[in-house]
Amino acid sequence: MGKTFTTTIELRFSDFDLYGHVNNVTYFTFLEMARLDMLKGAFKELADNDLYLLVAHAECDYAAPIQFDDRVIVSSTITRLGRSSFEVEYRLHNGNDLTYATARTVMVCFDNGKKCSTAVPECIRMAAMS
Repeated sequence: MGKTFTTTIELRFSDFDLYGHVNNVTYFTFLEMARLDMLKGAFKELADNDLYLLVAHAECDYAAPIQFDDRVIVSSTITRLGRSSFEVEYRLHNGNDLTYATARTVMVCFDNGKKCSTAVPECIRMAAMS
């Protein structure tokens, strides 16, 4: 739909499990970091208007383990805009041909003052189209 954002992940010792690769749950932290990086320009406006972005659905398909000395990049794209939600697709990879995982999240825009979902704000729509 729009621009693909790339975020380089700096691996930490705590990301790894006893098997010597990144724990599967940690991939969702990487998705969160990429989402924050992609939407960082929108967060001040969202906070000023007491709007939250809630994860309504998250899925991840694992393709290859991430090892200690691997390079990890997350490419993320807003692929669908709804009335009050939007979808982000991700690819975790090494910058070349190796894909570690593909993932998807559905984000819901939430008005914290009114305690209900709300229309996707213009700042998110602009991020999706840029």
